Amino acid sequence: MRYIVTGGAGFIGSNLSEYLAHNHDITIIDNLATGRFANIEHLLDQSNVTFIKGSITDYDLLMDVFPGADGIFHQAAIPSVPRSINDPIASNETNVSGTVNVLTAAKECKVPKIVAASSSSVYGDTPTLPKKEEMTPNPLSPYAVTKLADEHYGRVFSNIFGIKTVFLRYFNVYGPRQDPKSEYAAVIPRFITRLLAGDSPIIFGDGEQTRDFTFIGDVVQANVKAMECDAEGIFNIAYGDYISLNSLASSLMDIIGNRCSAIYKNSRAGDIRDSFADITKARNAFGYFPAFPVEKGLRKTVEWFKENE
Repeated sequence: MRYIVTGGAGFIGSNLSEYLAHNHDITIIDNLATGRFANIEHLLDQSNVTFIKGSITDYDLLMDVFPGADGIFHQAAIPSVPRSINDPIASNETNVSGTVNVLTAAKECKVPKIVAASSSSVYGDTPTLPKKEEMTPNPLSPYAVTKLADEHYGRVFSNIFGIKTVFLRYFNVYGPRQDPKSEYAAVIPRFITRLLAGDSPIIFGDGEQTRDFTFIGDVVQANVKAMECDAEGIFNIAYGDYISLNSLASSLMDIIGNRCSAIYKNSRAGDIRDSFADITKARNAFGYFPAFPVEKGLRKTVEWFKENE
């Protein structure tokens, strides 16, 4: 099969590209704004892997690359709640306009299916747990709004043009290659790098907020299974359990061997209090069974950071 991976040099995209490169021809599109060339450099020695430096906002580029593709894994985005608050125009341009470009070019080039990244942030801070796909969204940030808009565009393109679309609502993905250096880095790489350096982790809020952390290996599995079946629609992708940030920090302290007191700062705008997914729909539709409980995933992630960062 020939697949396109947008955002394929990013955290999720590079892990997905590496997996796909074992058995498929893949073309990675990434402008390297948030992705890193080092994430995919080792793949480019393979004749079945092509890298194109470019943006999903460049419609003509997509029209050049998409013909003949069997499917598109659409991971490209500006993936940050705080960044979307600081610069909502840039987030909208990439996340919404860019996704419309991907959908339109796919339609014109007769690509049969798109599996795209959405986000648990679309649920907002509604108190009902676990989060189920049929719940009414309540986005609290421009980033969440962009992802909800993408889902609606995907549904409309499916209904009008017949292109199959799947949007996966990721819940707090973590694992190897996640960038800890970004100003907007996710919590787990920030905790790990600080603890490995002998510093205390920084927690925004009281630390009792909970998250359903999802290991990257499970996200890759979900993308591939969603592409290889007839399923369409919106699906939660998570482990299906939750842990507080205080407990997360404590677990990482035990794994790394650095027991210390966390540093607490004020909560950040757009952050939600609790997150916990019902993954029944994905299990029933395409056999999604997560294989990495938090302890197992954290140990693999810490091991990678010790070797690579």
